[in-house]
Amino acid sequence: MQQRQLGRSGLQCSVIALGTWAFNAQVYGPVAISEATATVHRALEEGITLYDTAPLYGSREEDGISERILGGALGADRDQVLISTKFGRRPTTGNRPEFDAAHATASVEASLQRLGTDRIDVLFFHSPFGPDEIADDVWGALEKLRSSGKVRAIGHSISKFEDTASMARTWAQEGRIDVIQVVLSLLNRETQGLIEELAADGVGVLARESLANGFLSGTMTADTVFPEGSLNARYDPQEVTARVEQVARLGFLVDGQIESMPQAAMRWVLDQEGVSSVLTGARTPEQISDCARAAVASPYSADDLARARELHQQDFSAA
Repeated sequence: MQQRQLGRSGLQCSVIALGTWAFNAQVYGPVAISEATATVHRALEEGITLYDTAPLYGSREEDGISERILGGALGADRDQVLISTKFGRRPTTGNRPEFDAAHATASVEASLQRLGTDRIDVLFFHSPFGPDEIADDVWGALEKLRSSGKVRAIGHSISKFEDTASMARTWAQEGRIDVIQVVLSLLNRETQGLIEELAADGVGVLARESLANGFLSGTMTADTVFPEGSLNARYDPQEVTARVEQVARLGFLVDGQIESMPQAAMRWVLDQEGVSSVLTGARTPEQISDCARAAVASPYSADDLARARELHQQDFSAA
């Protein structure tokens, strides 16, 4: 699989990455540990070398369920891949912000134990909602973690984009972060300007939610009923219909070499300027293999990209 440099981190990663949020049963519905493990193993077979997780991907009773599953699934293959995880939010504390030195250090130590490793390749701030959540002492702690070898690069996983994009710009200009993680999909393109700006300054870009939380999976219709408590259950029928109709308009992107809408969605993201790698939240081996095929497909033509841009009517909200 093609590799790209992950910005000024100096790390090389596969252009398709596996995100493990879906391994947490509260997101899209239950995923058996055996199925999650098989998905990781298939990702390894497909040449995927970047795996993203977080302490927040757990339950009210246990932090980091997805970290634990990922670490167990990688086993001895851990040294062949990169792992990114996050700090600052945990389910057992009600998702309250913990962006200070003590919590950053404790979070890293707990993540290392759950993952069964001695280092985290990229450590992301997990969705701070504003600069007031960031304690001044956190930067010194992160530098100590980096100098000790427990963390290799620092990143900012951005949520509430309009409120926090300026934080990413400032941190990038000050040389505090090496990578950003942002929402980017055929249904949400609001981050493109920031991506191009920071990539030009050498910041790596990891794109997430590129299947728009399943709406670009090719399986959803206006009549789809989402399991109670799952992420997409919050949308009313009107929004579900609007999302499905927008996906239908983009059906032309599934052509001879692109065989499915997930492949089209992933290929489109890879064709956007500045993107280092695109995350898939695949839950099964078949899904990860489908997405991986996007990496070997030829880039879309300028005409196809222009048509997709013309058909884009609105940015739907991110998770």
